[in-house]
Amino acid sequence: MRRRRTTGASREPAPARGTLVHVSYDSPAARELTRALHAEQRATYGRADDPEATEPAEFAPPKGAFLVVVRPEGAALACGGWRTAAGATAEIKRMYVSPAARGHGLGSHVLAALESDARSHGMTRVILETGVRNLAALALYTRRGYAPIAPYVAGRDPRVNRALGKPLVAGG
Repeated sequence: MRRRRTTGASREPAPARGTLVHVSYDSPAARELTRALHAEQRATYGRADDPEATEPAEFAPPKGAFLVVVRPEGAALACGGWRTAAGATAEIKRMYVSPAARGHGLGSHVLAALESDARSHGMTRVILETGVRNLAALALYTRRGYAPIAPYVAGRDPRVNRALGKPLVAGG
């Protein structure tokens, strides 16, 4: 994937419905989507980590990135980010596709771009957490080669959370 830089953001084509844009984690588009993700998680599980408690710097290059898929008119459709967890391990966070945009490959597109970006910044492994009831996410991660790993966040409930990981191989 080739990227070209524009004023503070890079863009690359996304599946038919939008453009993938590098943004700041505290940008309006990122906040809109992460708030929607938070509301959906709270409705599903009764609780969720507050996305606004995360410092935007955690997703700033070269130690991370945050991506949003936007339509030409500016509507935000999907998002996700990576941040350095430890050493050469990246953690995928805040993966979300708005309900109206689901089923068009946007989650897979965002995840592939995050993995590629993390790899280009020297990351050799990627980890993430998702909820046990999020069957679409679990299916996506399985298709992309993720496998169960030991929980890496203290206090997580294994009846609610699933930790997954995979190596980031060159060209993969």
